[in-house]
Amino acid sequence: MGLYGGIEAGGTKFVCGIGTGPDDLRAVVRFPTRDPQSTVARAVAFFRGHPQRVHSIGIGAFGPIDPQVGSPTWGHITTTPKLQWTHTPIAAMVTEALGAPVSFDTDVNAAAVAEHRWGAARDTSTFVYLTVGTGIGGGALVHGRRLHGALHPEMGHVPVARAAGDTFAGTCPFHGDCLEGMAAGPAIAARWGQDGSTLAPDHEAWRYEAHYLSLAITGFILALAPERVILGGGVMKQRHLFPMIRQGVRDRLNGYFRVPAIIGAIDSYIVPPALGDDAGILGGIALAQEAVP
Repeated sequence: MGLYGGIEAGGTKFVCGIGTGPDDLRAVVRFPTRDPQSTVARAVAFFRGHPQRVHSIGIGAFGPIDPQVGSPTWGHITTTPKLQWTHTPIAAMVTEALGAPVSFDTDVNAAAVAEHRWGAARDTSTFVYLTVGTGIGGGALVHGRRLHGALHPEMGHVPVARAAGDTFAGTCPFHGDCLEGMAAGPAIAARWGQDGSTLAPDHEAWRYEAHYLSLAITGFILALAPERVILGGGVMKQRHLFPMIRQGVRDRLNGYFRVPAIIGAIDSYIVPPALGDDAGILGGIALAQEAVP
């Protein structure tokens, strides 16, 4: 069986892996995201150092990116808030260094592909994958196909209505108080002066977090009618958020979107990723498998 390479190109860290799926991850390395040249060079060195050559490589990258095959800037990270990565042709850098075909998409679309193939969305054809961490990003498969249009979904930057009494300015450098600006990990830290992982489960922070996330998820449900919503990322390791978000979604739908899963089994409708922290790197491997017939 051929081997495939995956790169989860995150804004905070890169994860590179070699294998064929969740039961066959033969090598994985994690390292901080630095400047483009040194970070990509470290990824390339990982693949060159493995005794077996990979057939192809899938890259799931933080964005915005250009995923449109045939575009002059396909494979680029484009107008990202990580300014030193702006207009970086990451796919070309990898394929030129390794001579292997590359498949390229957002990190969240890649994770969605992995969850569809091996994880929490195996029994669905249309679902949303949202990651809440250093940033907020959303990917979707619609009838089993990754959702692209003029670009790719940017679910983390949807506008959200402020919670009553909330005067926090938001942290997004583009929009201030969009979903990411109000609810990503850096927003929690900026609002409360400490990392969210240090806050008690009954801290007021989680009321705000559940407000903004349930508000956005309700919008995604009404727009895409997904069969499931998967919530991953570091912030969602706070498992007490799940029941708060589920209740917030129910309250906002107010009986309008009468899907049996939401009415009677919402615990299995809004769920964590089955692949856990490996969803992103397995997404890269899943993309790599699409790159070669």
